[in-house]
This record gives sequence, C-alpha cells and structure tokens, in this order.
Amino acid sequence: MNTEALYQQRLSRYVAAMRNEKPDCVPVRPFVAEFTAKHAGYTCQEVAHDYHKAFEAAIQCAKDFDWDAIVPNMVYVWTGLTEALGLRYYGVPGINIPPDIGFNYIEPAEDEAFMRADEYDALIDDPTAFLYEVWFPRVSRDAVRTGEPCTYRHSLALVKGAMAMLSYFYAFGPQIGRMRTECGTASAIAGIFKAPFDILADKLRGYVGLTMDMHTQPDKVLKACEALAPHLCHVGLTTADPTGQVPIGFWMHRGCVPFVNPKQFDSHYWPTLKPIIEEFWKHGHQTLFYAEGKWHHHFDAFRELPDRSIVFHCDQDDVFAAHRRLHDKFAISGGIPNVLLSYGKEAEVREFCERVIREVAADGGYIMDAGAIMQNDTSSENLRLMTRIARDLGVYSGSAYQVTPPDAVKGPQPTAEDLARPGMTGATTTRKVPGVCVPWAEKQAELPEITGDADLIRRVWEANDGFGNMFIWQCLLSF
Repeated sequence: MNTEALYQQRLSRYVAAMRNEKPDCVPVRPFVAEFTAKHAGYTCQEVAHDYHKAFEAAIQCAKDFDWDAIVPNMVYVWTGLTEALGLRYYGVPGINIPPDIGFNYIEPAEDEAFMRADEYDALIDDPTAFLYEVWFPRVSRDAVRTGEPCTYRHSLALVKGAMAMLSYFYAFGPQIGRMRTECGTASAIAGIFKAPFDILADKLRGYVGLTMDMHTQPDKVLKACEALAPHLCHVGLTTADPTGQVPIGFWMHRGCVPFVNPKQFDSHYWPTLKPIIEEFWKHGHQTLFYAEGKWHHHFDAFRELPDRSIVFHCDQDDVFAAHRRLHDKFAISGGIPNVLLSYGKEAEVREFCERVIREVAADGGYIMDAGAIMQNDTSSENLRLMTRIARDLGVYSGSAYQVTPPDAVKGPQPTAEDLARPGMTGATTTRKVPGVCVPWAEKQAELPEITGDADLIRRVWEANDGFGNMFIWQCLLSF
C-alpha cells in the first residue's frame, strides 16, 4: 500500500473512532515525547533545544511503528524559543538539568507568583494588556515593566521571541505534510486550549496562591476566569483544524480532586469551561479532554456536554470505569498505565492491553494510547507490544467502515439542539474583544484624517495587531 492510501485509511480510522463509531480496527495514537529522542538516537537536550531534530525523531517513529496518528512534535516546548524569551519557569536540559532529562516546569514560590493577590482587577479589566505589562516582565529574565527604562535585552527578548515563534509555527505545516507523504500518518490534534482556572493556577497565581485566593477572594477568582474565557476560546478556535477532522488539544491540570474540591469545581472550574467546549462544538470542533490525573468525581458534569463533542483521554482514572460511565456519549482514548509500558513485564502488558481491547474497545469509539505523555523511560518493546495487540486483536468484524478520501473525511457534526446551546453567547468579556491589542477605533483617533481607501488601512492594521495578540497568548498557553 502506498503512503497516500495508508494515510487515507489511517485518517478515516482515527476520525471514525473519535466519532464513537466502529472503524475497521482500533486506531493507535501514542502521544510520544522524549521517547522519540531515545528511539531516534537523540538526547532529551537535542529534541528540546533543536526542534528540527524533534521533528526528525517524530518522523522516524512514524516510519518505524504502525501508528495511525501522532503529534508532529510532542516535545512541544521548544527551549530555544523559551530561552530567546528569557522565560524563568523552565528547567532546560543541559542548562538547569542534565541533558538526558526532559524539560521541567518550575513553579515559583508563593511570594514570587507571576501575578500578585491584589492584581485581579487589572487582569479582569484587560487580560491582554496585563500579560504584556505585568506578566511578561515577571516571567522573562530580560523584560522590564512598563514605565521602567527600556533595555537592549528587553527589546531583543520580544523581537527574537516573536520571530522564533513564527519560525516554529510555520514549520509545522511542512512537518504534517511529511508525516502524510513519507509515513502515511495523520496529525493527532490541532489547536491549543486550557481552562481559565488552569491558566490562573499554572501561569499566574500558582497553585498555592490560587488555593489561598479561593478562600479569601473567590468572587475575584470567578470574575478572572470569566474575563479569561473569551480570549482562551478565541485562541482555541483560531488554532483549530479548519476541516474539523482532528480535535483541539485541551490539557487538563488543576481542576480535579485533590487540587480543588468538588464544590470549587462546580462553582469556578466548570461554569467557565463548559461554555467554551460548547462553543467549540458549535463550530464543528471536538475537544480532546486530556484528563491528567483523576477526574472520575466529575464524570457527571462531563455528561452535560453534547454527545461526541469531546474525546475523553484517560490518564490515572480506571479506564474500564471511565468506559462504563462515558462511552455511550463520548469516545475514550488512553488508559494504558505509563508505569506498565515503562517497567511492566511482557505478560503484564499483554494481559492489560488485551483486556482493554475486549472491554473498552469492543463497541468502537476507543483510541489506544498510554495514560500520559510518554518520555524516554518508555520501553520500546512494550510500546511495540501494545501496538501489535491493537492490530492483531482490535479488528472489528462486519464493520461498515469504509476508507474515505482525506478531503471528504468529516468530523462529528453538532445537531440542531447542540447549535441552540448558549455556548459563549452573552459570556462576560473585558472591554477589549478577543484577538485585539489596540482596537482600530483607538488607533484611528491618533491618526490624521485618512484619505483614499480607509478600509484597506483598517484591515492591515487589524491583521498586524492580531499578530501581537497571538504572540502573548501563545506565550501564555503554549510556552
């Protein structure tokens, strides 16, 4: 089979499973990160600091393993970019940590949080301005706050960081093309999203600071989540797969027990997350709920979402229990314990994977993968065994599945009832709309009278202003 025919088969299989249907067999979509370095003969430092090598490692794995879909680069945080920005919160292989250790996120001490407890009002008023004026100067070793004397290193951090980001992002299109033409492998996800509450905990107040705020000023926390929500929704929609074939990646961090209690999930996390997921679905985009940790306390809440609007990825929850509770509405992925794939004996891996095929994958709607992102402690032999079991035992006899040309593959579609859901309609927003740094009306007031084609000037201004917005929000979400 040539690579294009293989690509068509794999993409159709993957999308059918995410639609909670039966393809010809169980698709395999491993989220392999530093594992790719080990397989391709690179160090963690090489794939973290040189994205070209990370891309090559992903291509090598796609060629050598019988996988349906992968992420073009699961070692997504390019530390060459984060060093250009001067970001303080990463342990970089070969700089802060040994070269054979994957990059680390370093949460600041409570008194050094990147947003202070008394700064909620400024964030709520204009999140984008807050990120530029307050947050970025704190997370960057080189940036200075507005009003302080500008420095050479400050200017370099912004210019080098922005240029590096565009260079990196533009490289993904050719990489996805190589996966298709050289390997016959589909791209697993598109777009980036995190919950408003997670952003506060991960990048602004820190977990300890947010925990204290939930006791001392919960109303401000809720208003901040509401202010962040439209902007995070905008990033998700503008980075999503325009064909709607593959889901928006949603990395779930601090909203589960024991990070927050169920009452706080109900009062803060879910009310500011659910409308965004509904909005994504109204635009024809599934969301991959990459549920890091244990989320079974919240399965009832997830069931409030439209059928097939999410793919639930199981990390530390019991994948069999997750299947029993959610599979009538949503496809399931993952659930193979990382510890098992790293250190388990062959018989143990075989027994668990075969049980998953029998019980979780029996009716379709399952994508085989580990519970969490696979690093360089993952056993190649166990990963090959997991793949082989899916191919040998995960075949659906009598399936109505047919290979569909890629351009004709359609992701799950919202119903009329789904489209009638409120989503983000009427959601609280700040005085500046998402995607904008300096509104055109504000800029126009600074200019002399415009002659000729005024709409041309406006359109070009807004397009370039959008780049400024994209840069800072991608710093926040992706890096």
